[in-house]
Amino acid sequence: MPKVVFPLDNSKSFTDQQIVGHNRWHPDIPAHVHVKPGDTFRVDCREWFDGAIHNDDSADDVLNAPLPGVHVLSGPIEVEGAEPGDLLMVDILDVGPVPQEDSGPLAGQGWGYTGIFATQNGGGFLTEQFPDAYKVIWDFRGGVATSRHIPGVSFVGIVHPGLMGTAPSANLLATWNAREQELIDTNPTRVPPLALPPLPDSAILGTLEGDEFNRVAREAARTAPPRENGGNQDIKNFTKGTRVFYPVFVNGAKLSMGDLHFSQGDGEITFCGAIEMGGFMDLGVDLIKGGMQTYGVSENAIFMPGTTDPQFSEWLAFSGTSVTLEGKQHYLDAQLSYQRACLHAIDYLVKFGYTPEQAYMILGAAPIEGRLSGVVDIPNSCSTVYIPTAIFDFDVSPGKGGPHQVDPGRGVPKASF
Repeated sequence: MPKVVFPLDNSKSFTDQQIVGHNRWHPDIPAHVHVKPGDTFRVDCREWFDGAIHNDDSADDVLNAPLPGVHVLSGPIEVEGAEPGDLLMVDILDVGPVPQEDSGPLAGQGWGYTGIFATQNGGGFLTEQFPDAYKVIWDFRGGVATSRHIPGVSFVGIVHPGLMGTAPSANLLATWNAREQELIDTNPTRVPPLALPPLPDSAILGTLEGDEFNRVAREAARTAPPRENGGNQDIKNFTKGTRVFYPVFVNGAKLSMGDLHFSQGDGEITFCGAIEMGGFMDLGVDLIKGGMQTYGVSENAIFMPGTTDPQFSEWLAFSGTSVTLEGKQHYLDAQLSYQRACLHAIDYLVKFGYTPEQAYMILGAAPIEGRLSGVVDIPNSCSTVYIPTAIFDFDVSPGKGGPHQVDPGRGVPKASF
């Protein structure tokens, strides 16, 4: 096992650890872990809510989840010799749930969860159709996820970090804040909001204290969206064996990571749509000096996916076009067409006995594939959702005998208020 450079004690909260991480992006958050190019090391990661979600049959914790405090990230990790303009090469050597802890109160200790957020808490991809808070608990055994809340479904985990990236420069941070505030100002009372501005409340900034903490907390960017530094990209193919190339914007690069997922469908469509968990990452790092200019990577991460994804050979696919449920035509709106494809898949699974919420959770947590299938044929874009048929323990394809009927069991817990 590689040396653990960022350890977490699962009996303590994130802010009571030997090394305290962070939940905001800012170049002045100090790095208390230092590695060299060529090093390999292990990083422990806490699930993004730091234990606020519980292994039970109530969704009240999802309804009241402490969103201002996410994501709790391990880092920053300074890479010796990294300078602005370099590319930081990160190899994901291994990633998984909490090692040797198959049971416990924290997600990652033999279990994880998927949630649908209520609209007032950010909603999800289909928040107009699913405005309330729900939760599903998944159990891990032998690398396979099953749930007491969704019968008839099991699949191999496609374990990956939802969030990883480098620190922004001061100029890049200012650009983020300005452009996102400009968007917010177009509709400042929208629910859910158009973007999340800096928020000192619940900020975790490593070892910063006093006036410096207050300054950074006022400026630091929230970790919710993906940005030029990588960030919360939620790419399910960041599995074991992946190599990622991140732009370096500050000396030392200041790499951070977290938000581990046991599995996820493309898009993480319920917002809390992956199977969220804590765990570990084994990483290797190296540098390509001047690589941003050499390879034209100025504002994006690029990656080579790992080769450990579960291999499915049969799929059931659903398409959607850029027309609203009310019949209004939109012009090449790929997000709308993906929403319609997801809704078509949900309508189909309901015919097999699942509740709409169970079907929605399947699309968020299982390793579905989402594709832009047509983006040039005006006025309709076409998006598709591919569901691997092997995740069901019955034949889910259409047939002359009609759909198999699943007993939905206890169903998906809904928040009580």
